[in-house]
Order: sequence, then structure tokens, then C-alpha cells
Amino acid sequence: MARWIADWHPDDPAFWESSGKRVARRNLIFSIAAEHLGFTVWTLWSIVATKMGVYEFTTDQLFWLVALPNLIGSALRIPYTFGPAKYGGRNFTVVSALLLLIPAIGLGIAVGNPNTPYWMFLVIAALAGFGGGNFASSMANITYFYPRSKQGVALGLNAAGGNIGVSSVQLVMPLVIAGLGLAAAGWFWLPLIVVAAVCAWFFMDNLTSAKANPREQFAVAGKAQTWIMSFLYIGTFGSFIGYSTAFPLLSKSLFPEAPFAVVAFVGPLVGSLIRPVGGWLADKLGGAPVTLWNFAAMGGGVLLVWAASSSGNFWLFFLSFQLLFLTSGIGNGSTYRMIPAIFQAKAVAERGESEEALLHGKQQASAAVGIISAVGAFGGFLINRAFGMAFAAAGTPAPAFLAFGLFYASCFALTWWCYTRTVGVKVVASLAHARV
Repeated sequence: MARWIADWHPDDPAFWESSGKRVARRNLIFSIAAEHLGFTVWTLWSIVATKMGVYEFTTDQLFWLVALPNLIGSALRIPYTFGPAKYGGRNFTVVSALLLLIPAIGLGIAVGNPNTPYWMFLVIAALAGFGGGNFASSMANITYFYPRSKQGVALGLNAAGGNIGVSSVQLVMPLVIAGLGLAAAGWFWLPLIVVAAVCAWFFMDNLTSAKANPREQFAVAGKAQTWIMSFLYIGTFGSFIGYSTAFPLLSKSLFPEAPFAVVAFVGPLVGSLIRPVGGWLADKLGGAPVTLWNFAAMGGGVLLVWAASSSGNFWLFFLSFQLLFLTSGIGNGSTYRMIPAIFQAKAVAERGESEEALLHGKQQASAAVGIISAVGAFGGFLINRAFGMAFAAAGTPAPAFLAFGLFYASCFALTWWCYTRTVGVKVVASLAHARV
């Protein structure tokens, strides 16, 4: 029988200290475990694509295999967002975890046959997008468990725990493949997926207060703030997932003899671990100022990587890339902190400082999270396709780096215009809270 909690008031200090904090922490822990495996399956192809020399695919074809999970995963984030509100956070976590078995088994079977056609690999890579959808449902669910004052850190920890799945893949998979063969890249994850689903069933909860009409939630798609934040999230999370999945194949293409497989996990790990710090900085200094100057740093990082890519020195290239991972992680935390701040402040402004207003704000923020995370994840697809097309057209990633630099400049300008400038702007409540 599904376990539902009807009495849930996290913004009541007495309730939070007496029982709420303990329940929220338990749900956060097992949400992180399931989401972590979602990211591992989602990004498996970033390593598998570098080990497919026997198939003699072109660099552009390999970048398609890396990009396609990002495309499907980003699209799935929208329906996944409404899963917890309709079926319960615990119930949906179990189902979304078990769906990861499909692409993992498909990968194990396909790479075990040297005659598998390219179109079949495209299908299996697309199915890995199931793992990308898990992030949206997990974040939407955890939003309800924590009070406003603690959402920055809680969402940062939840997201970081998932993001580290990229690093896990790039650390563990080269060793597994070297010892057990390429097919093990799929089979290795099966028992872990089953354990995560079982733990979610026994240790997570559904919240009655989180139930909402998906049609009413989807109304946030008509709000300008949803699309402004979506654009900014392409620059932060889209950069993180795009660079994380592209780095191994990009390194192999630029520096074929370099030991990129040994250190590929470092960047995603750095970006994941720093994400809660971005949320914490946003809690202390404000999401908008942190996001603004972070985009400036990302622009500088692209210039450094661009220069290092043509230097012939892999280690200079590797170290320069770490700045992009660091800043994309900080930006992930700061932009994600802005989302609940904006929508909850707007709800309070419209309905007053009441529990009903706070719940409405969380419902709006939860729905916005799904749309914003979906559009943001699409950046991972764009980055990989940009590299693939740049190599196909020019034999170098330089055109892609130029496009990325221009995009970060536009993100900087949009953040300043909408959230940090003070002259000539009417500061409405939904923006004022994001400026703080």
C-alpha cells in the first residue's frame, strides 16, 4: 500500500524541529540515490562512445550518440515534473528508477555484437534519456519537503548527488570496460538500479499536500519568469551536462594519445560538489548577483579553453576546462535557488504571508522547475551537436567555442537587465526577492 503523509507543515518551526526535518532528510537521501543512478545511465554514452573503434563511426556520428540522450532526457523532464504531484513522490521515484533497466540492458546486448547497426545504437542511446528525466521529478518532489529558508541547500544537495553520477560513470566505466569488456557498461548498473528502487519503496514518502492538477501547474508555462530562467539554465546546467558528456570524446579527438580517460571524471565531480556552494552563496548573497558574475567567469573560461585546445598541450586544456566545470556548478546552484524564490515571493505578494500562499508558491515553483530543467538540459544536446558540426565543417572545435562565448555574454546581459539593474526598473515582488 502506498504511504501518504497528510499532515505536512515544513514552514512551521515547531513541526520542522519535532518531526519534519527527520522525514525530509530521509526522503532526500533516497531521492539522491535514485537520481544519482539516473545520471549514470543518462551519461553512459559519454564513455561508451570513446570505446567504439571497432565500428569505425565518424566523429560526428559518435557525437550524435552522446548528444541524443541529452535531447530525449530534456524532453522527458516536462512530463516527469508532474509525476510526483499526480502519483506521489515515492511511487514515481520507484517507477522512474526501474525504467533505467531498459537502456542499461539494451546497451549490454548491443555492444556485445560487433554487427549491431548504427541506427540501433541511436535507439538505445535515446532510451538512456530516461535517466535525464529523473532529475525533474526528484527536484519537484524535494521542493515540497523543505521550508523556504532551507531550499537552496536542500535542492543543491539533491542536484549535486545526481550530478555526481556523471563523475561516477567517467571514473568507474573505464575500469569496468577494461576488465570486463564493453558490454559490462550496461550490465554493471542493473543490481544498483534494483536496490535504489527497493529503497525508494520502503524509505520514501508521498505527500498529500504535493498533489496538484497538472493543468493548473502547467500554467507557469505562460509566465515570462519561467522562460527567462530557462534561458539562463541553459547556460549553467546545459553547460555542465554538455561539457561533462562531450569532454572525453572532445579530448580523444584533439589529443588522441593523452590519458583523458584517467581524469575525465574530475570536471563533473568538481561541478557537482560545488553546486551546493552555489546554492549557499545564493542564500547568503542573492541568486541574481551570484549568477551575473558567474556568467562573466564562464565567458572567461571559454576563452581559456579555446586557446588551450590549439596549444597541443593536453594538461593545459584539461586545467582550463576545470574553470568551466567549476563555474557551471556554481551557476547551477545559484539559478536553481532563484526559481523557488521568484515563484514563492510572487505567491506571497498576491495572496499574503499564509501557509496557503506558501503551498501555492511551492506548486508553482515545482512546475517551473520541470520546464526550466527541461529547457536547460537541452543545452547538453546543443553543446555536443555544436562540437560535432564544428569538427565536420572545420575540423576544429573553434566555431563551437565562439558560439558558447557569445551565448554567455547574452546570459550576462539578460541577468543584469531582468534581475540586478536598479535604474529605470519597476521592482515587482517576484523580481525583488530574486535580487536580494
